[in-house]
Amino acid sequence: MEFEKIKELIKLIQKSKISEFKYEDESSKISIRTKSYSAQKEVIVQPSMMSGMQMPSIAAAPVASAAPVASAETTESAPEEETTNYIEIKSPMVGTFYRSASPEKPSFVKVGDSIGTEDTVCLIEAMKLFNEVQAEVEGRIVKVMVEDASPVEYGQVLFLVEPA
Repeated sequence: MEFEKIKELIKLIQKSKISEFKYEDESSKISIRTKSYSAQKEVIVQPSMMSGMQMPSIAAAPVASAAPVASAETTESAPEEETTNYIEIKSPMVGTFYRSASPEKPSFVKVGDSIGTEDTVCLIEAMKLFNEVQAEVEGRIVKVMVEDASPVEYGQVLFLVEPA
């Protein structure tokens, strides 16, 4: 996708009520997320695999949390803070959430850990296949939103990340 087309797409999304847009073809994958329509209309562009394509420089805006939060007893978290400044790492599929590769191994990440875009943050098991979930963002884990070995839905928030 060409730079000018990406800029056009961002402008269209900013003018609309769309909160998330994903595009994928053989050579690129783009995810654009906006804050809620009533808040500021800033755009996040998170390239995943961009085969040599230069992305425009856009200030990343954190995504506001709109998903219900699990009870404090079942999640690991830092002291209560406002969640509107955090980026959400969401489940890419339906399955079972695992914080580590096996019960005797340590968790991939815990609250307070710094993560990079290619760091594995958890596993999701679907139909006896274990799929690694990569962060795709840089920052610090602030809250784990799901209990280990719990079922998760597509798009469910797994982690809250404070941007780097």
